[in-house]
Amino acid sequence: VQLQACGGGLVQAGGSLRLSCAASGRTFSNYAMGWFRQVPGKEREFVAAINWSGGSTYYADSVKGRFTISRDNAKNTVYLQMNSLKPEDTAVYCCAANPAIATMRKTNYWGQGTVVTVSS
Repeated sequence: VQLQACGGGLVQAGGSLRLSCAASGRTFSNYAMGWFRQVPGKEREFVAAINWSGGSTYYADSVKGRFTISRDNAKNTVYLQMNSLKPEDTAVYCCAANPAIATMRKTNYWGQGTVVTVSS
């Protein structure tokens, strides 16, 4: 499956952004989807994940209550709505696809990343 993420940008602290990740190549609804982020010099960090139907979602504690992951299987797209952004949310955000959420981090299917910069 090929993934194309977009929607990043520069925003002030307290602002909002919505990231999108469009999938192609395989049946989108067969895959759980996730968002990860990475800052130079640090390990990739899990942000959020959603199961194939959208009925189950999971969040890192650092974003819980501020970020919302959703998906539209008709559009082969997963979204990450980010509200109340903080400077520490600044990172390259990547989407991922995997049959199971539990092993998402080990998937071979990654998007190219989109940069989110939150200014203070």
